[in-house]
Amino acid sequence: MQVFSGHFREVLRSDVPLLDTIMRYIVKRKGKQMRPLFVFLTAKLHGEVVEKTHTAASLIELLHTATLVHDDVVDESDRRRGFFSIQALWKKKVAVLVGDYLLSRGLLAAVDAEAFDLLRITSRAVKEMSEGELLQIEKARRLDITEDVYFEIIRRKTASLIAACCACGAASTGGDSTKVDLMWKFGEKTGLAFQIKDDLLDLGDGKKTGKPTGQDIREKKLTLPLIHTLQETDASTRRRLLKLVRRAPKDPDAVRKVMDAILSGPGIQYAREKMMKLRNEAVDILNDFEDGEAKQALVDMLDFTIQRNK
Repeated sequence: MQVFSGHFREVLRSDVPLLDTIMRYIVKRKGKQMRPLFVFLTAKLHGEVVEKTHTAASLIELLHTATLVHDDVVDESDRRRGFFSIQALWKKKVAVLVGDYLLSRGLLAAVDAEAFDLLRITSRAVKEMSEGELLQIEKARRLDITEDVYFEIIRRKTASLIAACCACGAASTGGDSTKVDLMWKFGEKTGLAFQIKDDLLDLGDGKKTGKPTGQDIREKKLTLPLIHTLQETDASTRRRLLKLVRRAPKDPDAVRKVMDAILSGPGIQYAREKMMKLRNEAVDILNDFEDGEAKQALVDMLDFTIQRNK
């Protein structure tokens, strides 16, 4: 990761002073960098880390950062990871252009390395992420998200990028299509578990979550705990809760009542069980590989995603 840090800084470098200033700001406020870690660990599972692995990790991190910058513009968010967002400091137009720049730098890094297989994998992820976001927007308007639709949304919106990390890691070491597909499935199940944990954290499931609770409800997102709560209640209570969700963006009391209904119902435990099932299915995929440091580290990373408190 220390070597990758230097590689990533070099990829971000620009001869446009404003852009170079913003890139330095981004580098200094990087998050946990879980996605590059998944790239490196899956690469180690299949062989040795090579220059192409660093290209893959940079491509993924650039893509992920670009989506975060654009998300802050869409959500009109002034904060990201406890710091001012790009759009808060440099306004929306600059933030959109910065997101575009990050995406283009990732694409160019792969093209320069002639890593076209990595482009194919990440392009699939970008397509699915966009489809997932739009599917969620469509369903949120009508509040008719079933459990099946929920999993389809998060599979595309969240899990596809983690799946791309793992697939790119395998591809970077020369893994064949069967191994790349297997790692995509591992990353996908990990990403699904990751998102369910996010759902639970938004309801205060964990100490010192580091993020405000009830935000999903304020944004009228039907998460797994809420969906299951709605499925298991009577028709009258279901209608009442859906009315409260519709009022939630402008009514803090409505948010609190919906949260109370979820916390006192079966939704939390149900979501935890689903999360653990996905975790176990992901570990089962790794059973085909020999025991070793990389395999154990991947299991540890998987467990971290579902045990984290922020």
